[in-house]
Amino acid sequence: MDTLSGAVERITYYNPENGYTVLRLRPDAKGAKMANRFTNKSSLNADGLATVVGSLPELSPGEHLRLQGQWDNHPKHGPQFKAEVCEQTLPATVAGIQGYLGSGMIKGIGPRFAERIVELFKEETFNVIESTPERLLEVSGIGEDRKQKITTAWKEQKQVKEIMVFLHGHGVSTNLAVKIYKTYGDASLETVQKNPYQLERDIYGVGFKTADRIAQALGLPAEHPSRIEAGIVFALNEMINEGHVYVPRELLAQKAIELLAVSQELITPALDRLAQDERIRPELIPLNEKKAQGGKVSEAQAMYGTPVIYLTPLYFGEKGVAERLRTLAGAASQVGTMNHSLFPVEKLSEEQQAAVNMALTHPLSILTGGPGTGKTTCLKALISTLAEQHKSFALASPTGRAAKRLSEATGHPASTIHRLLEFSPVEGFKHDEANPLDLDFLVVDEASMLDLLLMNHLLKAVRPGTHVLFVGDVDQLPSVGAGDVLRDIIHSGMAPVTRLNSIFRQAADSKIITNAHLINQGKFPVFSKGDGDFFLFPAEDATAAADWIVDIVSERIPQKFGFDAVRDIQVLAPIYRGPAGVIALNERLQEKLNLPSGSKPERKLYGTVFRLGDKVMQTQNNYDKDVYNGDIGFVCSLDIVEQTLVVDFDGRTANYEWSDADQLTLAYVVSIHKAQGSEFPVVVMPIVIQHYTMLQRNLLYTAITRARKLCVLAGSPRAISMAVRNNKVAHRFSALDWRLNIGNVGK
Repeated sequence: MDTLSGAVERITYYNPENGYTVLRLRPDAKGAKMANRFTNKSSLNADGLATVVGSLPELSPGEHLRLQGQWDNHPKHGPQFKAEVCEQTLPATVAGIQGYLGSGMIKGIGPRFAERIVELFKEETFNVIESTPERLLEVSGIGEDRKQKITTAWKEQKQVKEIMVFLHGHGVSTNLAVKIYKTYGDASLETVQKNPYQLERDIYGVGFKTADRIAQALGLPAEHPSRIEAGIVFALNEMINEGHVYVPRELLAQKAIELLAVSQELITPALDRLAQDERIRPELIPLNEKKAQGGKVSEAQAMYGTPVIYLTPLYFGEKGVAERLRTLAGAASQVGTMNHSLFPVEKLSEEQQAAVNMALTHPLSILTGGPGTGKTTCLKALISTLAEQHKSFALASPTGRAAKRLSEATGHPASTIHRLLEFSPVEGFKHDEANPLDLDFLVVDEASMLDLLLMNHLLKAVRPGTHVLFVGDVDQLPSVGAGDVLRDIIHSGMAPVTRLNSIFRQAADSKIITNAHLINQGKFPVFSKGDGDFFLFPAEDATAAADWIVDIVSERIPQKFGFDAVRDIQVLAPIYRGPAGVIALNERLQEKLNLPSGSKPERKLYGTVFRLGDKVMQTQNNYDKDVYNGDIGFVCSLDIVEQTLVVDFDGRTANYEWSDADQLTLAYVVSIHKAQGSEFPVVVMPIVIQHYTMLQRNLLYTAITRARKLCVLAGSPRAISMAVRNNKVAHRFSALDWRLNIGNVGK
C-alpha cells in the first residue's frame, strides 16, 4: 500500500453512521514526495492539499495522520488517496506542534497558550508535557490548575488514541472512544476485547450493531452466548422504544433470529439464561386479536395466556402501577364537595361542575378533553375549593415546559414530577412508599405523556387517601416511553372519567382550536385567507414543502406577524429522514437562521455542527445536569479550549463536555413526539404524501394543538386528508388494563 502523511486542513464530509470521510490533507515533506510519485504530474491540488477518502475515525483540523492506502484518479474529482489504515500521529516540526496544540486537540490549550508553550520548549514540547509537565509552570499564564488540566487531558488523549487504533475501523467515533475510556479507564481495551457487548449495556450511544462489528473483527463466533443474549435484549429494547411494555415470546424470537441470523435452537436457552440473570421476566398474558397485531390467537391463548417477555424493570413497573392504582381507587374520600360561593356556578358549565365534583369526591379520577374545552377553568375551581378547605395540594407535569404552562394557567406553583419527588442522581427519588408526599390532593397535567416507569415512581410516593386527578388529552399521541398508561386506565373503567366536549366562545374564535376538533372528528380543516391563525402553503412533494418551510420561517412569518424566527417559531416534522424531515430541515434552518462567522465559535460533534446561539434539544434524561428528554435551550457558550459548551434551558444552564454532546441535537425542527407537553407561539409543519407511514389523525392533532397563536402547514391537501381519515391508533403491547380489570396483580 502507498503511504501519505500530513495534517488535516479541513473536513469536507463525514458520515457518523459509517465513518466515511472526505478530507483535505496538507502533506508534510515526506507525504508530498510520496504523493508526487503517483503520476508524472503532482497529485496535489493548486493549494498544495491532497484529497483523502475512506472510513476514518472522527477527525479534527490540525490532527496529524499517517495513512496507508492507494492513490486513485477519480474521473470527476481527480487524484484521491483511498485510505485503508489511519494512524493519528504527533507532528515533528515546531510549526506543526504549534498548529496541533492550537487546534483545540488538548483541553486547556488554545492558540494563545500553544504559541507561548512552543516558543519556550520548541521541538521538546511533547516530551515536556509527557515527562516533565511541572515545567509548564514556566509558561506565562499557566498556573497549577491549568497545568493539571493539560496533563490530565494529554494522558486521556493518549489512552483514547490507543483505543482508537483498535476501534476506528469498526465505526466507533473518537467521541465514543472518549466515553469508553471515561467508563472503563485503563481497563478499556481489555473490556472491549473480552466482551464487546458490554459496551452496549454500559455506554449510551453504542448500539448492538457497533458492538457486533467489533466482536466479529475479534473473531467471536456468531453462536457465542454473549452475542445471542445481547441480540435478544437489543430486539426487545427496539420494541420497547416503539412504546411496547412487553413482547410476545414468539415475536421476540422471530426478531432475534432475523437480527442474529442464527437457528431457533439457540434462542430458548439464551432466554432462560437472561431470565436466570433477572434481565428479563417471562409472563403469561391473555391476548386478543388487537393485541396480537393482526396475528391469530387461539382460544387457549386468549383464555390461559400467551408467553410474553418483559424487561425486568417494566414487569415490576406494570405490576406496581396496577397495585397502587387499585389501592388509591379503593381508599375513602377525604375531601369535601365544591363550595359554589367561592367559584360561582355561572362560571362553570354543567360538565365542568361535574368534573370538579368528581375530582373532589373520588380519590382517583380523570379529566380529559381537547383544546378550548375548559380544563384549566376546572382546575382553577378545584384549586379554589381545596384552598378554602385548607387542603394541601400539588400540581405536577412530566416536563418542565408543561409545568411552566400549568403554573402560568392556574396562578399556582407547578413542578416536574422529578422535582416533586425530589429526585437526586445519587440517592434516587426521595419520596417513595417509605417517604410519601404529604398531600391531600395531587393534580397531574399532560397525563397522556406519562410512561409506565415514571407513573410507577409517582404512585409509589402517593399515600392511600390522597386524591389524584389525571388531566390530559387522550386523543393526543401516547407517551414517548413504554406504555399507554392514561388510555389503559380509561379502558379499564376503574376510575371515573369526565370528557369535556363543549368549545367555549373565546376559544371558538381560533381556527387552531376549531380545526383541532374538526380533525379529531375526522373532518378536513378550514384554512384562513388573509387574516387568521391557520394557513396552508400548497406543496406536492417533500422538496417543495421544505423550500416553503425555510421561506415561511425565516422571512414570511417574521415580516407579516413579527414573531422571532428562532425563539417563537417551532417547526414540527412527522419523520426524521428525507428533504422535509427533521435532520435535513435542521441543517437548512441552522444555515439560514444562525449563519457561521469567524467570531462565532462552532464545533462538529457526532456529525452535527454546534454553533454559538444554536437552538438545541436534550434527547435523554440527564439527572446529573437536571435536564430531561425534550427540553429545548440555546447554546450560550462554546469554548474550544476547554472543550465544553453551555446550554441555557429557560434560565437554567447545563455544561457539556464534547463527549456528552450526543445527548443534544439541533432543535430548529423537532419531531411531533418530542414536542408533546410543549406549546409554542407558532407551529410550522410539513405534511406531504412521502410521510405516508406517519400520517395519522392523532399525529396531526397533536402537532396543531402545540400552536398557541399561529399554525402553518406546508404540503398537500391529499396528505392532510390521509392523516385525517387514518384514525388507527398504533397498538402497544401492555397488560395494565388486564391487570386492573381482573385484579390479578399478584400473579
